[in-house]
Amino acid sequence: MGYKETYAAWKADPEAFWMEAATAIDWVTPPSQALFTGEDPQYEWFSDGRVNTCWNAVDRHVEAGRGDQIAIQHESPITHSTKGITYAELQKRVASLAGALRMRGVEKGDRVIIYMPMIPEALEAMLACARLGAIHSVVFGGFAANELAVRIDDCTPKAIIAASCGLEPNRVVHYKPLLDEAIEMAAHKPEFCVIFQREQEVAKLIEGRDFSWHGFQYGVKPAECVPVEGNHPAYILYTSGTTGQPKGVIRPTAGHLVALNWTMKNIYNIEAGDRFWAASDVGWVVGHSYICYGPLIAGATTVVFEGKPVGTPHPGVFWRVIQNNRIKSFFTAPTALRVIKREDPDGIWIKRYAQHDLQAIYLAGERADPATIEWAQKYFGVPVIDHWWQTETGWAIAANPLGIEQLPIKLGSPSVPMPGYDVQVLDEAGHPVKAGELGAIAIKLPLPPGTLPTLWNAGERFKKSYLTTFPGYYETGDAGMIDEDGYLYIMARTDDVINVAGHRLSTGGMEEVLAAHPDVAECAVIGVSDALKGQTPVGFLCLSSGVTRDHEEIVRECVAMVRDKIGPVAAFKKAVVVNRLPKTRSGKILRATMVKIADGESFKQPATIDDPAVLDEIRAGLQTLGYAQKAPA
Repeated sequence: MGYKETYAAWKADPEAFWMEAATAIDWVTPPSQALFTGEDPQYEWFSDGRVNTCWNAVDRHVEAGRGDQIAIQHESPITHSTKGITYAELQKRVASLAGALRMRGVEKGDRVIIYMPMIPEALEAMLACARLGAIHSVVFGGFAANELAVRIDDCTPKAIIAASCGLEPNRVVHYKPLLDEAIEMAAHKPEFCVIFQREQEVAKLIEGRDFSWHGFQYGVKPAECVPVEGNHPAYILYTSGTTGQPKGVIRPTAGHLVALNWTMKNIYNIEAGDRFWAASDVGWVVGHSYICYGPLIAGATTVVFEGKPVGTPHPGVFWRVIQNNRIKSFFTAPTALRVIKREDPDGIWIKRYAQHDLQAIYLAGERADPATIEWAQKYFGVPVIDHWWQTETGWAIAANPLGIEQLPIKLGSPSVPMPGYDVQVLDEAGHPVKAGELGAIAIKLPLPPGTLPTLWNAGERFKKSYLTTFPGYYETGDAGMIDEDGYLYIMARTDDVINVAGHRLSTGGMEEVLAAHPDVAECAVIGVSDALKGQTPVGFLCLSSGVTRDHEEIVRECVAMVRDKIGPVAAFKKAVVVNRLPKTRSGKILRATMVKIADGESFKQPATIDDPAVLDEIRAGLQTLGYAQKAPA
């Protein structure tokens, strides 16, 4: 059955479609039905089933005789270590940690914050919580103390599991002092902390509150899996909120299991025994869905990578990991490929490593510009697939479902909606627009299994943020269009659609043109306030390594390209060359912050920013164009 038939089957009978998908999961008590509808409107999946995530991700594979297969492969080019953990070893380690947590009073429904770098123990901590039915909340390792304190107060954890430190290419990030400071700042205090001591830094433990990872588990009885209801929260994952108060996205257990298991085969073409690598971090949703849970639920091998796309030690490190682990499907952010392309535009490092087992590269996290996709296709000779999803959904809204059928790739499009998602493009009044017209992207309710049912302790905020703008729809916050063939195009966040003299234009469309310039490795376009036209676009250009041409000449060529491809209506006349763009640690460009700098507005430095010094460079570039004249807040 091809994509069209599969999507039609879901649309014709969603209940039957998801009940069939649910048969691939081990249940303690199977659900009586798929969708449960409550009031105002509340939708839940498989609520009356009873199930355990850790059993499905670990124990069942050992029971099936595959205990000797590698479950987690750790690759750290920073420590020069590589090690594999089998499913049988993982089961013992997780059961031991869960037993120790239970002995200290952690039970089903308790919250546990996990604050760890990219080491296997981070996944073990997540799975140990899942084993007990405890609700974990992973906070990106090294996050500022204030941000960690806010999350401690919001989810009130009984315990915090952390590491002594994280490792960057040229420095050690001291986690324990940040953790101590966050607990000091927070009104809520955890009962205890478990610290995994890394050899690069042994942290000072506070007597009576802190336990070392190994000592904590000494002599404990391993814990069995605790069944939980289908609608029981598996985890809380905080995503940035517009008010500065982070939003705690809840992931319900049963829908999470069913949806992720379905995606592994149907989207990524991964089955038990295959090798999958998502180059992300456990602190982000990709790390939850496709480093920890998805691959393990499917019985695949997953890679935990502690390093960077370049500089640990060179721009070929990704390809070395893919070669050495014979990766079948690889998932990364477009930013990672752009950074590598900037350092290695001719693919010299790619040619050094064999990619015999690689069937596809998947991109998500931001728009994948056609130039980057074309570069990767040229040097890898495999499909390079952009797909689109959000922290809130937990899995792809739109994708090219390789395990069902490889559809033609259209550059600039994450392809087509997946079963479960009835995607519509709406105008400001909530009416569907014609094919090819720009509008707000919304998803008809109910959302499919595995997506957020609400926000942690913030039901009203959930409705206001996602359900009120277009009644009967989930508002994605993204703008774009659907073409005549049903392919979706994500052009920008809704607030990145700029209004130039009454014309609604996508900054993403302009970025696509700029990225096609042979000297441009990466770019961003923002809308700056303009007294005459309302807004005017400004471009930021990062050039490829080795480019020595005159910057003003490159800017003139870029301006001409936008005029040629989009037209004079874009009013694109100003751009500046910069060394770097301000980004979050997950690689998203901080466009909203750039707009505030350009408009001379005060702003709070984003907690997720990778390197605050980049903002000074952006300000200097804008000042050469006559913007950003006010001092920062």
